[in-house]
Amino acid sequence: MPHLEPQQRAMAINKLLSLLTRFPFLCFSKMKGSDNQEKLVYQIIEDAGNKGIWSRDIRFKSNLPLTEINKILKNLESKKLIKAVKSVAASKKKVYMLYNLQPDRSVTGGAWYSDQDFESEFVEVLNQQCFKFLQSKVDLSMDDIETILNTLIYDGKVEMTIIAAKEGTVGSVDGQMKLYRGVNSVIQPTGLVRTPCGLCPVFDDCHEGGEISPSNCIYMMEWLDF
Repeated sequence: MPHLEPQQRAMAINKLLSLLTRFPFLCFSKMKGSDNQEKLVYQIIEDAGNKGIWSRDIRFKSNLPLTEINKILKNLESKKLIKAVKSVAASKKKVYMLYNLQPDRSVTGGAWYSDQDFESEFVEVLNQQCFKFLQSKVDLSMDDIETILNTLIYDGKVEMTIIAAKEGTVGSVDGQMKLYRGVNSVIQPTGLVRTPCGLCPVFDDCHEGGEISPSNCIYMMEWLDF
């Protein structure tokens, strides 16, 4: 654009950038070859964010026949551009969102739901434990909670990962944060790994007569079922 003034050139570039922001599929090579109808449906789904959108609403916004919408949705799913997620708000309906998005709590129901089913037993256990904790009036520190989590790690039920965290993030220490998650063994461990000694982090310090010894190890006693 050599014939344009610098200010006009800048305005033209800004306008192009705004179009790319409004229609991101223009800059996605994975949408290359898609027709205008498919791009329109993709844009409608993208605008819905992580709350998703029902096929009925896609039909209303696009003015496309339902058979054509179903065909486009199936094609976009096969390309892993979008995904269908069951919503707790309607058991027989699915909402569509971009493939890489984490569904909103209003869609999945959060921690209290599993595959659209309300985890009543899980909630009841939490209720009982919270009530018991409030009654005991015990002041648990972060160290106390980490001690409990560490026992789960030693039992092979939980694993811990340390990640970098921004300064001031709740739960972070010296720019790091510990994340915990439950694990399920794919195969049963064999041999020494099945014993508490196979997972013990202080195995090298354990000896008879010492502060840590096999004779007073609670994990060994439980394992032997004394």
